[in-house]
Amino acid sequence: MTRALAKIHIAKKELGLDDDSYRDVLERMTGQTTAKGLNDKQAGALLDEFKRLGWKPKVFTNNGFSPSPKAAAAAFPSANKARALWISLWQLGAIRNASEAALEAFAKRQLKCEVFAWADQQQVYKLIEALKSMAQRAGWPTHANQTADEIQQNHIIAQCKILGRAEPSGLLNCNLKELRNLSQAFGNQIQGRRK
Repeated sequence: MTRALAKIHIAKKELGLDDDSYRDVLERMTGQTTAKGLNDKQAGALLDEFKRLGWKPKVFTNNGFSPSPKAAAAAFPSANKARALWISLWQLGAIRNASEAALEAFAKRQLKCEVFAWADQQQVYKLIEALKSMAQRAGWPTHANQTADEIQQNHIIAQCKILGRAEPSGLLNCNLKELRNLSQAFGNQIQGRRK
C-alpha cells in the first residue's frame, strides 16, 4: 500500500489539487477522509478517478520519468521469482500467454489486488505457491533446497516428457546459461505444438 499511497500523493500534486478539493475527491470515491487507511481496491478507484481527471502516471525509464498509460511492472525480488515461474510455466505449455499483461491479470485474480506492483511480500508469497502448484501439475517438481542448475535440469526433464523425447545426454554437465537456452528451445517446441 506504500507505493499506492505515494502515487496518490504524486497525483494530487501533479493535478494541482488543494487540500479541500483532494479531500472531496477522496471522500467521494472511497468514503474516507484520509488516504492512509485505504485498501487496494479503494486506492485503485481513487487513482482511476485521478486519471479520469487528467493525471498521467509516469514510469521510470533509462532517461528518467516518462508518461505511460501502463503501470510499471512489479520489480521486487518475489515478483521477479513469480515472473520466472510464469515464463517457465509457458515453456511447459501450462499457460498460453507468457506476457507481463497475462501475469498481471493472473496476479490480480489471485491476490485480489488491482495492480501487481502494489502487492506486498506476503501476498506475493501466495501467488508463488499457486504457481508452484501449477508447475507440479505440469510435471515439474520444485523443492526448496534446489540449486538454480537443479531447478533448470528438472524443468528440462519435464519438458522432454511433454515432448515425448529422451532427456539430452550431458544435461548434468551444462552450465546455467546452456540449460536456460535449451529450456527456451524446448519451450518454443511445446508452444509450437499448440498452434
